[in-house]
Amino acid sequence: MGSSTPPSPRVIYSPPPPPPTTTDVPSQSYETQVRLDEIANAQARANAEFGAEIDRSQNEFFTNQDIRREQASAGEQRMTIGKQGEEERATIGAKGEQERLTQKERYAGEQVLIGARGKEERLGIETSGAQQRLGIIESGAQQRLGIQETGKEERSTQKERYAGEESLTKVKGTEERSAIRETGSETRSTVQTSGTEQRLGIRTAGEEERETIGKSATEQRASDLQKEMFRRYAENRDYEQAQNQYRT
Repeated sequence: MGSSTPPSPRVIYSPPPPPPTTTDVPSQSYETQVRLDEIANAQARANAEFGAEIDRSQNEFFTNQDIRREQASAGEQRMTIGKQGEEERATIGAKGEQERLTQKERYAGEQVLIGARGKEERLGIETSGAQQRLGIIESGAQQRLGIQETGKEERSTQKERYAGEESLTKVKGTEERSAIRETGSETRSTVQTSGTEQRLGIRTAGEEERETIGKSATEQRASDLQKEMFRRYAENRDYEQAQNQYRT
């Protein structure tokens, strides 16, 4: 009876472990820069809108001042023309009344006192009418002079007031624009400094995180290597034990 060769022991290897997974860490540098640009653009738009609002307010103010000045000038002219017309109509009315009275009295004198008495009375009436007319003319002239002087003083006062208001408005606008410019400069400097600090913090955090991931991956590879060496050692030990038992 012939001896048969026993079959060789079968070694079953365990499947290799899966490769280590790498986690991508998103960087916030781009998002931070986009946010900073949005803030800077919003500030620039706000500054431009505020400056445009100040310009519109100043243009509206000066336009209203011009309209009021033209209206005041037209009002003064209408008042002066109206006063002149009133004086002329009063003078014409007084003159017509005096002529009618003179003619009426002359006719009465001719009817009652024919001769010298009527002549004297007419001369006296004429002289009185002339004096009255001269008084009316002088009075009208004085009134017109007073009206002109009053209008001149009012226009001078109004002109000085407009000049003072215009100067004050210009100074105020200059100060406001300077304050806006200074505020925008400080805001941009603060945003720039904040962005720089944020980028430095993000860069430092990324470096620390990458270093931590690198160390973790190195340690994981070392642990996997040790496991693989132990597994091979165990397989080799089991194989040698099986061979020894077979030879025995």
